[in-house]
Amino acid sequence: MNEEQRKEQTQARVGTSSADKKSDQTKDYSQYFQTTFTPPDLKQAKKRGKENVAVHYDFDIPEDMQGIGNGKKFLIRTYGCQMNEHDSENMAGILLQMGFESTAFSEEADVILLNTCAIRENAENKVFGEIGHLKPLKLEKPGLIVGVCGCMSQEESVVNRILQKHQHVDMIFGTHNIHRLPELLKNAIFNKEMVIEVWSKEGDIIENMPRARKGQIQGWVNIMYGCDKFCTYCIVPYTRGKERSRLPEDIIEEVRHLARNGYKEITLLGQNVNAYGKDLVDSDYGLGDLMDEIRKIDIPRVRFTTSHPRDFDDHLIEVLAKGGNLVEHIHLPVQSGNSEVLKLMARKYTREQYIELAQKIKKAMPHASFTTDIIVGFPNETEEQFEDTLSLMKEMEYDSAYTYIYSAREGTPAAKMEDNVPMDVKKDRLQRLNAIVNDLSAKKNQAYEGKVVEVLVEGESKKNPDVLMGRTRTNKLVNFKAPTSTIGTLLQVRVTEAKTWSLNGEVVETVGVNS
Repeated sequence: MNEEQRKEQTQARVGTSSADKKSDQTKDYSQYFQTTFTPPDLKQAKKRGKENVAVHYDFDIPEDMQGIGNGKKFLIRTYGCQMNEHDSENMAGILLQMGFESTAFSEEADVILLNTCAIRENAENKVFGEIGHLKPLKLEKPGLIVGVCGCMSQEESVVNRILQKHQHVDMIFGTHNIHRLPELLKNAIFNKEMVIEVWSKEGDIIENMPRARKGQIQGWVNIMYGCDKFCTYCIVPYTRGKERSRLPEDIIEEVRHLARNGYKEITLLGQNVNAYGKDLVDSDYGLGDLMDEIRKIDIPRVRFTTSHPRDFDDHLIEVLAKGGNLVEHIHLPVQSGNSEVLKLMARKYTREQYIELAQKIKKAMPHASFTTDIIVGFPNETEEQFEDTLSLMKEMEYDSAYTYIYSAREGTPAAKMEDNVPMDVKKDRLQRLNAIVNDLSAKKNQAYEGKVVEVLVEGESKKNPDVLMGRTRTNKLVNFKAPTSTIGTLLQVRVTEAKTWSLNGEVVETVGVNS
């Protein structure tokens, strides 16, 4: 895509001229303000159109909120996926620009935000536990602002529960209006009433929000928002909205900025990252095209997550096979090894189609590591169907897998199904599945013994500060001894011992330490 085509794409996507951007950004958002909530509606959500989403480049802190945080501190607790981590970086950047300082201690904070995850019941329980723990602190410090944001805030049941049982919460907002944080905080501070602003409609794309990235080695780069897949068990299409892709030039400029600032690795993020570009107007520009351009940028490593098998096309495989800074690690969630269960999940592929795709990727990238996600105990899953998942694990020989017991999410189609697999059966299946996952992981890691691998040094080991840790291009965790001055650099490390989930090694030589 040349520069002229990009300009045309931008104009078509934005739908406004440069002169209109400011007025559009400051439009009346009261239509989205809600004090009552509509539960997720599958039929209505599926009817949502592909109307243009405006892109705004003029984010700014309102004048009356600049410096309001001087002498005050904030704490953000993040639950869930990398997208939530990315959102928390944006919120931290906004608060820092408002004059706040960051703290890791609740007792020191003047603002505490819980950035929540709705994908599993356990994640919600943790958040409500933390909300309860903050009540005594709120009584001790009445001026403390407690906010709940993220995916849980998009759920009617969650908001109602907070309204009924946790009146010490000052602020509730969702996933679509993070850029409104200064205004929401202003209302929470000065109005002394609970502020609730949850948009049921997806927001526009807000570029140029400040961001406080964690560290200077690895960076998240969001390339799209939302998901249109509507798997029956998943709440994400409701909490994150429809798919909206950022413009290629904005993404590429962000990656170049990270490269200029010495970052060694980036991860391209999206709820369904390989659906990137499908919503761009009059364009056939997809993830493969984007990664082919990013491949030419001087940054050592590029990853992406999370993929859906339905959108993993041949062009993307062809680009990934070029290697270079595109690493050899593929995370390809399968969820179940049985075609009937996959149909109930609305995954829209069969076991055979998944295996065919995986074999195609492995042929193009023979040295790539493969990881996946598995749900056990989905409604109506029989023992025979579960055994199909076990056999798929063995056939695919995954390097590792994230495994979960099914839990119903209110508002999803699966929540209306009878949860007819007993919990003791679910736990037994998870245990049997994890035994295979552990065996496969240990076997895959043993193949690394004696080999020299490139490791990006991320920092000190959590278990031993005298040992450093980092990851290979295939995302294997490696522990080794080296000077702390090598953190953030690439090292050549010989693997001396393979464990189930990690590798031990010794440094052979450095690669580009001063780069």
